[in-house]
Amino acid sequence: MTEMTTRRAGDGRKLRPASERAAAAVEGAPSESRLRLAASGDAGKPARQPVPRLRVIVADPDPLARRAIRDALLLERGFVVPAEAKDGVEAVELALHYRPELVLMEVAMPLVDGISACAQIVSRAPSVRVVMFSVPRERETELRALRAGASGFLSKSMSIESVGRALRSVASGEAAVSRLLTSYLIEQLRYTTENGRGMRPVKSPLTTREWEVLDLICAGDSTRDISAKLFLSEDTVYSHTKSILRKLGVHSRAEAVEAAARLRQPGPG
Repeated sequence: MTEMTTRRAGDGRKLRPASERAAAAVEGAPSESRLRLAASGDAGKPARQPVPRLRVIVADPDPLARRAIRDALLLERGFVVPAEAKDGVEAVELALHYRPELVLMEVAMPLVDGISACAQIVSRAPSVRVVMFSVPRERETELRALRAGASGFLSKSMSIESVGRALRSVASGEAAVSRLLTSYLIEQLRYTTENGRGMRPVKSPLTTREWEVLDLICAGDSTRDISAKLFLSEDTVYSHTKSILRKLGVHSRAEAVEAAARLRQPGPG
């Protein structure tokens, strides 16, 4: 026999083998000890990593608006606001310093307007996605923002839950635009497939609105048709048409169509 099974204690009790004593110790251990021992069996499994929070710089000239947006995003969880900007210059500087996933910016920023600030951020920090955030505006403002590199244009009338969802979708690579703007962009794509109609040269004397009118002139629409499609008065359409003829140096709609076709031709090289 081994020493463990033959030696007796001074009080006459027989000592148990070490393995039995260890088992009894575990059985009688406090619950925390048992949990630690049980957890040791998962030592080989990878630990669950926390979901990283999206960093958002909030840019708005109104301090109350900035606080409301920041607090709402923090309550949403999944977001952290490392900095806030009160003007366009500060928005660009903070975006370049922190390189956040997102910048949520008001269009009407002082010193440098929001759309110009967006263009600077996107050109100097392509990994940063900029979402414009403002009261409902004209479609041309939304288009200017998208052309400047914005990944979305949200209305301040949206619920904060909707804003949070939109920001998460932008961070994952999607765009956040209204259904009306989406419909308009699809319509423009339809125009583009027909002899280049809807295509805009990089350098042009015409404004975005004048190109919209000219596109419809090229499609053969009358002043009344253009008025209905663009939600403009006929007087406004007539004024745009006169401006288009003057800028293109032509005297009729037919000549304007020919001039538009020439402008859309790709240059040499």
